[in-house]
Amino acid sequence: MTTADLIRRAPKALLHDHLDGGLRPATVIELAQEFGYDDLPTTDADELAKWFNRGAKRNDLVLYLETFAHTVGVMQHRDAIERVAFECAQDLAADGVVYAEVRFAPELHIEAGLKLDEVVSAVLDGFRRGSANTDLTIYGLCSAMRQAARSLEIAEVAVRHRDEGVVGFDIAGPEAGFPPTRHLDAFQYIKRENFHSTIHAGEAFGPPSIWEAVQFCGAERLGHGVRLVDDITVGSDGDATLGQLANYVRDGRIPLEICPTSNVNTGVVGSIADHPIGLLRRLQFRVTVNTDNRLMSDTSMTNEMEQLSDAFGWDLHDFQWLTVNAMKSAFAPFPERLKLINGIIKPRYSMLQSEQALGVG
Repeated sequence: MTTADLIRRAPKALLHDHLDGGLRPATVIELAQEFGYDDLPTTDADELAKWFNRGAKRNDLVLYLETFAHTVGVMQHRDAIERVAFECAQDLAADGVVYAEVRFAPELHIEAGLKLDEVVSAVLDGFRRGSANTDLTIYGLCSAMRQAARSLEIAEVAVRHRDEGVVGFDIAGPEAGFPPTRHLDAFQYIKRENFHSTIHAGEAFGPPSIWEAVQFCGAERLGHGVRLVDDITVGSDGDATLGQLANYVRDGRIPLEICPTSNVNTGVVGSIADHPIGLLRRLQFRVTVNTDNRLMSDTSMTNEMEQLSDAFGWDLHDFQWLTVNAMKSAFAPFPERLKLINGIIKPRYSMLQSEQALGVG
């Protein structure tokens, strides 16, 4: 059995995936027709998929984010939002994902009159329906837009729904010019409520953004975090010297939610083979692998793993390590994380490794 076949069957854990970045192209078209959204560039599903992917491949985060106008545009009604969340859970389960935290920004879905809490409830209802009778455990993360001024309000919404399926708070959007400390009151509130936070930092902007996220805002995880390599110097002999921030992040086991294909699309790196995830893995950072936006980047967890296997020669042992990393870093309650690691992830990887060794399948 090939490594690609094994990867497709392997259990996966996903910490960084955007709901409005993962719609099925046909669903975008159907929702646009149903709810009167007239701005799509095409109503052919295959062409629309290519359009989103072309739009994402412009080597610039701000340009990459422009494509979301259309997915957000068709997600302004309760039924539409619940359908997208339902299909998200179904698609992740079909890809072998057994644990997922999917993030969304409630403030982007209220143009047709929905309340913030109604948006959250629609998403969570969709997740519940979509994951029923599958191996997938799925939760929501509420993101506030870093260029707006509603972060405290969104943090309060996230906490209100903590017992219904929201496990954390995030800020998203253009990184340069909108530092994490702009939303310090929201993160202080999250901390006071004994809740969880992950922060987009170190994607389009370097170590100063990561430093603020960790040291001022108390980020438990770093969304992307890949620009942490700017604080690492690699000598001609391959030996690496870590700066104080990189050392702090590694010593503290602060997870990096790395999204390789997305990083290529936004111009952070030139190719998967050039991606610093290889270095970060070698240096034993708490690395996790993620999709970011499955529609825009035309990707899946299986695709991310296959590309990493091709680029770095990673095998099932590496992917088990990455998957357990993600589960250790998840915001689900500890007993639940342990149950997934010991009850599903390790046994299934063990089975796949045995199949590989025996050459069966």
